[in-house]
Amino acid sequence: MSISLERDLRQCGTFTASRDNCGDRGKQANSTYLSASKVGIITKLITKVTMLLQNRAVFALRLRMCSTHVMRGPLMDTARPSSDMSEFRALFSKAKHIAIITGAGVSAESGVPTFRGENEKWRKWQSQDLATPEAFSRNPSRVWEFYHYRRELALSKKPSVAHLAIAECEARLRKQGRSVVVITQCIDDLHRQAGSKHVLKIHGSLMETRCVSCGHVTTNKQSPICAALKDKGAPDPDVADAQIPVDKLPRCDESDCHGLLRPNVVFFGETLDSHMLTKVEKEMEICDLCLVVGTSSIVYPAAMFGPQIASRGIPVAEFNIQTTPKTGYFTHHFQGPCGTTLPPALARHESEVI
Repeated sequence: MSISLERDLRQCGTFTASRDNCGDRGKQANSTYLSASKVGIITKLITKVTMLLQNRAVFALRLRMCSTHVMRGPLMDTARPSSDMSEFRALFSKAKHIAIITGAGVSAESGVPTFRGENEKWRKWQSQDLATPEAFSRNPSRVWEFYHYRRELALSKKPSVAHLAIAECEARLRKQGRSVVVITQCIDDLHRQAGSKHVLKIHGSLMETRCVSCGHVTTNKQSPICAALKDKGAPDPDVADAQIPVDKLPRCDESDCHGLLRPNVVFFGETLDSHMLTKVEKEMEICDLCLVVGTSSIVYPAAMFGPQIASRGIPVAEFNIQTTPKTGYFTHHFQGPCGTTLPPALARHESEVI
């Protein structure tokens, strides 16, 4: 047994004698032993802890959002992914718990920039360099301008055909006793606007703020979010920083706080919320069909969700404008705009009872 685990067990009251108490009382300590029943309990506990750690190990890896490392080697041997829609539809008709993992590609079809490729820069800075806790600490005015720009963009957009297809599917299947959960990397509010009810936002939300002092989280769709940010945030390289005083930036409304607010999103370099990951893990364990829609599958931990589900032998279908580093893990791949490929995949199946 490891010393650290033994220490944890002692702290929980499992041991009747403490190794730390043995020194000066030698013989007295040596005369205190564990009963056979307690040895059995401890052995079982160690086994359970070991199994738990093994099962959750994949969730402990790559939780830092700055990682774009691609996993090497497939989780399972698979043939070339099928593009047979009728084959997928047969699987869809039998599924009871469907997990749909969505990325920026879904919102891109609504006109929300992906902030990669040609949209990777805001003014003269890389977007990923602004979306960090260090950048917010150094220059909260600049980071708030950047996020204000993103908020205003998102607030001006409407759900895409793909958003609407997912929401319609969830509502329809709910009446049949079947479930659909959306696990999204998107930080806009478009899945909710489309009507989806069961949405897990693993990267947070642009429409929420969190106080850096008291931690209070609240929904905020005001436009502008504060007077000082009105008409600020233009992305053009020749636009100068507004240099807004920190006391004029969004502030907490909680009584006796008035702390600085930040966007309630996961910055690069921060770990995902453990409670959110637990919810995601539970959905991954019960799903019997998974769709990976509009994601490049390079940002962790979301990039491993689909392959992890596939490793259990669950059908996973990818919908994207191109192949990704994870395409080879999946049973199906449908290439093209999500607004074109997804609606027929999720439409009412002939076997469904109206």
